[in-house]
Amino acid sequence: MKERCFVINIIIASILFIAGCASTSSDIVRITNVEEEKKPISGLKASDLAILEEIKKSSVKKDGVDNGISNVINKTRNFSVAEYIKLHPDADGRGTREYVVGGNDVLSITVYEEKDLSREAVRVSADGYISFPLIMRLKVEGLTISEIGELISTKLAEGQYLLEAHVSVMVTDYKSKQYLVLGAVKKPGSYPLSANERVLNAISKAEGIEQTGAGKKAKIIRTENPNTGSQEKIVINVDLQGVLQGTDQYSNIFLSDKDMLFIPTAENFYIIGQVKNPGSYPLIDREISLVEGIGIAGGFTNIAARNRTRIVRVENGVEKIIEVKVDAITNAGKKIHDVIIQPNDIIIVPESFF
Repeated sequence: MKERCFVINIIIASILFIAGCASTSSDIVRITNVEEEKKPISGLKASDLAILEEIKKSSVKKDGVDNGISNVINKTRNFSVAEYIKLHPDADGRGTREYVVGGNDVLSITVYEEKDLSREAVRVSADGYISFPLIMRLKVEGLTISEIGELISTKLAEGQYLLEAHVSVMVTDYKSKQYLVLGAVKKPGSYPLSANERVLNAISKAEGIEQTGAGKKAKIIRTENPNTGSQEKIVINVDLQGVLQGTDQYSNIFLSDKDMLFIPTAENFYIIGQVKNPGSYPLIDREISLVEGIGIAGGFTNIAARNRTRIVRVENGVEKIIEVKVDAITNAGKKIHDVIIQPNDIIIVPESFF
């Protein structure tokens, strides 16, 4: 009988504990839409309120700059690097690949032991042909440099001009293919695509990342099967920080003709009010919680209303206010209720009333 009562007491205690947790969760974190609650945020100085409005305006402007690219990305099939390489093994940047010649490229052609046949600065015509001694016009567009060398050797043999000629071909000026680098780089623009061009090469040509920093992921907007009936655009998501830091060379993949490499600006969160170091902080390496974010900003001041901390967040065009009782998370050890900070979140720590 005593054992039965003991079991019943444990069950009742468990139910009360679960019920207590459920009520505590809603007490610690409360979310409302701004439309539902239009009262101003109390405990902020006029200067802090002005900063809040400036942050909101700057966030809207920044989103507007990338709006066209964002629309393309959102409407296009997205792949991780691993998913894309599984479909296209030749895109793996860990190996090498031969350049495919196109119109307007400039070639250097050497026929060993036949200096009279060797030529420098041989320009490929817009329609893909070159002129070469004895052979005259030769279609080279769409061929690799080794294939062009073999083709010239074959044509010389067929014309009985030179048997078993050893021919070397090099591209001295890349003109046929281009790619774009846009976003948080020092010199955005169009660049010629050379052999074995990878993400890191492109960023280097664009003179590196802006001082304001870049986000975690880069986007390659690629045209698949160009100039065919099955042409389509896709997006490849690249671990940008891994590529820059040298920890993820797998993502340092080859670029293709007409690629757009988009480097997003660093995603930030903002913290104003009663913390020791208010300002803007980057979200780069990992997820950061509200409590960690306050720590990054130096912690609360002595007059902070810790349990009236708010996060202003915009989701799907709707502004929300997340009210958090920070002491209930830190003092009671309820880390599970801590809130993960999202890009462009504005953390507001008002002043306490005495």
